[in-house]
Amino acid sequence: MNESPLRTSLVGSYAQPNWLIDKQRLGQRLPPRVVLDQLWKVNPENLEEAQNDATILALGDQHRAGVDIVTDGEMRRESYSNRFANALDGIDIDNPGEAIDRTGKVVPVPRVVGPISRRKPVEVPFIELLKAHTTKPIKITLPGPFTMSQQAQDDYYGDPAALAMAYAEAVNAELTGLFAAGVDIVQLDEPYVQARPEAARDYALAAIDQAIAGASGSTVLHVCFGYGKHVADKPNGYAFLDELDACQADEISIECAQPRLKMDLVQGLPSKKVHVGVIDLR
Repeated sequence: MNESPLRTSLVGSYAQPNWLIDKQRLGQRLPPRVVLDQLWKVNPENLEEAQNDATILALGDQHRAGVDIVTDGEMRRESYSNRFANALDGIDIDNPGEAIDRTGKVVPVPRVVGPISRRKPVEVPFIELLKAHTTKPIKITLPGPFTMSQQAQDDYYGDPAALAMAYAEAVNAELTGLFAAGVDIVQLDEPYVQARPEAARDYALAAIDQAIAGASGSTVLHVCFGYGKHVADKPNGYAFLDELDACQADEISIECAQPRLKMDLVQGLPSKKVHVGVIDLR
């Protein structure tokens, strides 16, 4: 039998240094959906340089660990979704809305007041830094359009599917720019397809496919049950997984270790390459 080693990668995020972000304050709350500048320990004038330094350190750790596909560690983010979601036109940054989090709590979220669009590149400007410090394949993560639509108060579209498709157009613009900048893999994080499976069946796949339309590199769709710190009791299976075999993403990334899922769940994704989460960080 011809055996080859399995390639490894981070799901996306990596532990931010204590000198960069206030972990005590971050740990006392749910992951922020709106901008939360007060989490950063570094003053605004030096923040980008500090985030660059943290990114280079994260790359070094991945190199030493022998990780095959590297990420930026998401060092510039206060949560996986809020950096991109609040960088778009159509969002009232100064007057957030409210929505129900997947934990059932009401939280501040972006408030949509006009047409959503990507006004400028968000992660694209920092790809040159990554390429200067690694020769390995690079993966960049973006929040998925369905998940962002669930983490927003819609005061403009009046139609959940239309809101998700508008987010999809913005994601697609960033994804296209990332591949043009030399990124090898773009991953969309879509944890809310698991949290809101009924709505996901209505319009998530259409939004996901629009977000990755025309991709010139490999695309990954990531699903999970949420941050381990905040979601202690995780289910023993996915409410929305087999459906993802029909989406246009090349690969599906699934959280497995923390909820101790059995590997037979990959049988529902016969047309996809599958990324399996194998480390329980708790």
